[in-house]
Amino acid sequence: MPLSAADLQDISDLEALAQSTAALELAAPNDRQRFLVGPIEPHLQLSRCTQPIRHGIGPGRHMPDRVLVELRCPDTPPWHLFVPVKIIGTSPVAVAAHSIVAGSVLTATDLIVERHDISQLPPGYMDDPSVAIGLTVSRPISSGAILTNQLLIASKAVQRGQSVTLVAEVGGMSVRMAGRAMSDGLVNQRVRVQNLSSGKVVEGIARSAQVVEIIFQ
Repeated sequence: MPLSAADLQDISDLEALAQSTAALELAAPNDRQRFLVGPIEPHLQLSRCTQPIRHGIGPGRHMPDRVLVELRCPDTPPWHLFVPVKIIGTSPVAVAAHSIVAGSVLTATDLIVERHDISQLPPGYMDDPSVAIGLTVSRPISSGAILTNQLLIASKAVQRGQSVTLVAEVGGMSVRMAGRAMSDGLVNQRVRVQNLSSGKVVEGIARSAQVVEIIFQ
């Protein structure tokens, strides 16, 4: 006959006991780590232990970042189980505070910071939210989604037809000239520009908004 909920051992209590036992054996996690316990499967249907649960480090080789904790109930009928506990790395990540449509330029209000297990983070995740501010969303992002490089593109530094300042190093001196962008360009991307003084079209690198560094071959 299946046990009622009141007759079952609370899994969260077992996890807490396993963690506190492991903490006596392992080094304390730093601010970028945490304990990962179990999991203890609910389908085990362990009867509630009426006596203090005996706990200790289980057999086997012990590693600096993980142990096997043994929990034993001396009731009749008795039960016991082994619970793995390990220390895992975590990282702050930028997460969408709400749904964001494609083409939006991110601001600080669009993002929140959460801490996640590094082993579960997608490639290209952003651990510094400030880097994402000012970037453009390339496709819709759902609320709570982790931001990655693949979801964002840099905003345009210059746009075709825009007036720009051309900067060139000549003889150890920095020379500035008026110019016009002949193509769109992201930050640090090559763009074609026209020198308005000479009319010559040259290639440069968009260094920031409206500033293009001329490249001499």
